[in-house]
Amino acid sequence: MSMGSIFLWEMIGTAVLILLGAGVVANHVLRNTNGHGAGTLFINIGWGFAVFTGASIAAPSGAHLNPAVTLGLAVAKKVDWDKVPVYILGQFAGAIIGAMLCWAVYKLQFDAHDEPQNTLGVFSTAPQIRNYTWNLVTEIIGTFVLVAWILLSPSVKVGADGVPTFGNSALGYAGVAFVVLVIGTSLGGPTGYAINPARDLGPRLAYAFLMPIKNKGRADWGYSWVPVVGPVVGGVLAGLFALALPS
Repeated sequence: MSMGSIFLWEMIGTAVLILLGAGVVANHVLRNTNGHGAGTLFINIGWGFAVFTGASIAAPSGAHLNPAVTLGLAVAKKVDWDKVPVYILGQFAGAIIGAMLCWAVYKLQFDAHDEPQNTLGVFSTAPQIRNYTWNLVTEIIGTFVLVAWILLSPSVKVGADGVPTFGNSALGYAGVAFVVLVIGTSLGGPTGYAINPARDLGPRLAYAFLMPIKNKGRADWGYSWVPVVGPVVGGVLAGLFALALPS
């Protein structure tokens, strides 16, 4: 696949991921919506199916949608390193586009919301208890689980008798959605489980520079490095772990 095609599919898939993922949070947070106050499980389910939808669309590029996944695959020698920057640029571009599309869908609700200081949570994550070291540990572990599952999940194998064993591949991208859902419900409480640098930083940039002032509070740049560095470390560690295991 050409570099241009990789960029395009990653951008489109990530845009859909963020549109739907941020959208479910907006539906919960903003007033005058049908989903206002629906709760954490509502958000986790929405993000899980957002991953399924975006990944299904981006299937031609391999549907990474996440720099941590791309880096983990590259470390595990499943993606060429010269393609890594193209994947990541497409993911960040798509994340910014998806965030702005979400804002457009909920523009009236943003305009009417009387607490603009709490709208950053629609787009980016924040810790419940701020401690950069432990917040980083949370993001590393959550991302490690995601990327390790992608790398180690059984795929299609054909036995000596010619009979295929499908492993988890029969689930398609629904399998990844299930993993994201369980990470959210199990490990998402402390930091909001970014587990994806593009998912957090891209929408944070859109929020800070493109959203009208009346609709927003602080972008919290002091915390913004945690949901970038944590997932990158977690993805790389998962790649090294997979590489070290016997084939």
